[in-house]
Amino acid sequence: MKISFKDCLEKKKIFRFEPAKELVSLELEDAQGDLKSAEEEYVEAKFKWATIKGYYSMFHSARALLYSRGYREKGHYCLYLALKAFFVQEGKLDPKLVEDFNNSMILREDADYRRKFSQEGAQAVMESARRFLKTTKELLSK
Repeated sequence: MKISFKDCLEKKKIFRFEPAKELVSLELEDAQGDLKSAEEEYVEAKFKWATIKGYYSMFHSARALLYSRGYREKGHYCLYLALKAFFVQEGKLDPKLVEDFNNSMILREDADYRRKFSQEGAQAVMESARRFLKTTKELLSK
């Protein structure tokens, strides 16, 4: 059974969070820092950590977007669904970028929990993280 955005709202996995808007800049800082760290790991051929940190860069970018709407998440998959509901459906975010977020989440889980990772996967996650951070900054500056 797949969880829906409505389920996330009903189960309080996406919820209103008053201080959210004040935390947007901190999330962007974390996204930038994690991306830099992922790139350093990649250069040292530490593809597991490059994958994990690249994903977390995307996670913090996604969180910055969600926070900009005054919401917070409990759960990575609900964050993905919130991006689709709040940004893709409104035409503000490319659906491919949100699917890249979901794919990167899967690659991160594989690296973290199943010790399955590769140079190609790490590179794909980092490229997605760069695009996601750039797009997030552009959206939030409007």
